[in-house]
Amino acid sequence: MPVIGEQQETTTPPLSGVRILDLTRLLPGPYATMILADLGAEVIKIEEPSTGDPARYLPPISGDTGTVFLIVNRNKKSLTLNLKDPRGVRIFHQLAGTADVIVEGFRPGTTDRLGIGYATIEKLNPRIIYCSITGYGQTGPYRHRAGHDITYTALAGVLGLTSDTRGDPIVPGVLLADLGGALAAAIAILAALIARERQGRGQYIDLSLHHAAFSFALLGLASVLAGEEFPVGAKHPLSGGFPWYTLYRTQDGKFLAVGALEPKFWRRLCEVLGREDLAGKPVSDPSEAAMVREQLQALFLSKPLAEWLHHLSSHDVCVEPVLSVSEAMTHPQAEHRQVTTEVRQSDGRTLAQPTPPYRLSATPAGIRRPAPRLGQDTAALLHALGYSQQDLAQLQEAGII
Repeated sequence: MPVIGEQQETTTPPLSGVRILDLTRLLPGPYATMILADLGAEVIKIEEPSTGDPARYLPPISGDTGTVFLIVNRNKKSLTLNLKDPRGVRIFHQLAGTADVIVEGFRPGTTDRLGIGYATIEKLNPRIIYCSITGYGQTGPYRHRAGHDITYTALAGVLGLTSDTRGDPIVPGVLLADLGGALAAAIAILAALIARERQGRGQYIDLSLHHAAFSFALLGLASVLAGEEFPVGAKHPLSGGFPWYTLYRTQDGKFLAVGALEPKFWRRLCEVLGREDLAGKPVSDPSEAAMVREQLQALFLSKPLAEWLHHLSSHDVCVEPVLSVSEAMTHPQAEHRQVTTEVRQSDGRTLAQPTPPYRLSATPAGIRRPAPRLGQDTAALLHALGYSQQDLAQLQEAGII
């Protein structure tokens, strides 16, 4: 497998020439700008001179840097800048004049107080696309309320859709609001770039992580709109409510994911299991569904996972093992698609990272450089704005960079 950082880019990625100023920290904003950086945008990560993004120090740690930081800040440059000082704000204004997109994740009103809000920047650069990623958006009674992924998904009804066998809600292993909001932000920015090409002007994007999470409550919402009661902990057909779309424990304590959603797959699975009698059960009746699931669970407990996989693998029945992340990385399908690649870090170590999940035939996305050291690109970027070496020394002495 080639190691990124030891080869030259041979193609022009689709967002080549797009400059993005990234003021975000931790996960949602950096994940959104990572997507755009993978697509070829020049993403300049602007960090506080003394500490930088807190994610640099959050475990798990690889070397001396958090591995989440190393993943979501690949393909980016780092410029340190004190935005609480007028001299730092002036530099930001200069950079904003050269940029296509600004992404920030402060609470509403913060960038205006700093003098770098959309109203100010739009006057300097009418073509700017300015995306604000916040917990609850720029408007509404919760706009200044603190929160994190778990509280956004709780308030959006998403946590209530995922429950254990007792009906108690559980915490998902994926940060749905953070990552879903990041995807929504990247989509909105790409749409705004296309609109700018047609209309000649940029625009403001107000992105709410809570709102993004609510958009994922689709199946529960569908039930409510159909007039059904759907309390916290209720099971819908795709959250384990039906025996043909759920998880089953095997003899060795491992799990099979059964996704025999269409009738043909369900019938075939029942036949392969030797339980043709279950195929015609009216499982829309909750008690009947529970009975079928109990009988299948008892059957799956009769053999270890490997034996079930051997028995089912040659049949088209939509059944797969529940893998750990490390097992998923080395699965033959994952290896064939190169879902991870080794990236040479700035300290010389290599670190496996997830690759972009899409394949563009003419303008591929990809990983071209590792996450930057704090302030790694400050000098080069400010030199390009006309600052001399003496200017940089003075700015550094004053704590501006």
